Amino acid sequence: DGHGASHDLSANRPWAAFLVNSIFFLGIGIGTLFFLAIQYAAQVGWSAGLIRVFEAVSMYVGIPILGILFLVVTGGMHMHHLWHWMAEGIMDPASANYDPIIAGKEGYLNMPFFTIRTLAYLVIWAGAAYLLRRNSLREDALPAGQNLFFTQRKLAATFIVLYAVTSSMSAWDWVMSIDTHWFSTLFGWYTFAGMFVTAMTVLNLLVMYLRINNHLPWINANHQHDLGKFMFAFSVFWTYLWFSQYMLIWYSNIPEEVTYYLPRFKGEYKPLFVAMVAMNFIFPILVLMSRDAKRIFGFIGLAAFFVLAGHWLDHYIMIMPGAVGYDYGFGFAELGGILFYAGLFLWVTLSQLAKAPLKLKNHPMLTESEHFHQ
Repeated sequence: DGHGASHDLSANRPWAAFLVNSIFFLGIGIGTLFFLAIQYAAQVGWSAGLIRVFEAVSMYVGIPILGILFLVVTGGMHMHHLWHWMAEGIMDPASANYDPIIAGKEGYLNMPFFTIRTLAYLVIWAGAAYLLRRNSLREDALPAGQNLFFTQRKLAATFIVLYAVTSSMSAWDWVMSIDTHWFSTLFGWYTFAGMFVTAMTVLNLLVMYLRINNHLPWINANHQHDLGKFMFAFSVFWTYLWFSQYMLIWYSNIPEEVTYYLPRFKGEYKPLFVAMVAMNFIFPILVLMSRDAKRIFGFIGLAAFFVLAGHWLDHYIMIMPGAVGYDYGFGFAELGGILFYAGLFLWVTLSQLAKAPLKLKNHPMLTESEHFHQ
């Protein structure tokens, strides 16, 4: 039986690697979409010249969710066992597989509701990205002096409210339910912070690339500096949440809670765990602390490398111990997933950037953005 369980976990590895990459790349799209919505809801002026870049990246959001939906459906067909609660008989008192704790969560963790929730995230998130983009293009076609700013603002505010709920629920569904017995009330926030800082990092790199190639002549070092501030601030915010979750569980030392950290901090995952915290906190602090570092392309690129690698590793450590045990590694499955999603990301983003002028025509805050300095 032990050999069967071990084989079962090793068979999970390509599926688990696909989930790690799906969640990581989803963070880029959904973090950017949330940031785009904030620009409208808060009537932000400095970023008006960058809206088209945010739109292009946020249009990617549906693709990783389709990847996750594929995993949900195949999990329901027992093609893999990423989510332990999907195992046959686990909620049936007459079965040898019965687990009373998991059976107590049946109202939330059941296949029909799980699939419906995943579809709902797809519709709400991809739908919001599409509508914000569509309205923005329509605004360009209006006569000079007219805009759809307040239409966009209502749409953005609605999305932010829905995202407040769905961001946490999606983290519980796709990641936290892998370790089905364990739960953390901080988990939704923690996952959001990681996704948001990943998105800010990619936006920083993309704006830097477009500026180097003279595609954004109206954007200056002050805009880049502000994106760098978000990257720096949310690296600190992520660390605060990471420490809060870890410290409370370590201090209370309750058996059902510490089981989550035992393989990660005491077991074979410890070197990865320590490296992940260093890459996500120490390196961004050291590299991005000064004002000038947030404006110099070399420093931004260096910090971005550590932040992106660190947050990929964070998702890896969240998913792998519960999905594959100690049967982990980095090989074709992991690298293939990175290349697959990165290729799709570049294709979607660059084609969206090419489809419309990079400068909005009728946005009411465009002049403010062009004269932005600090």
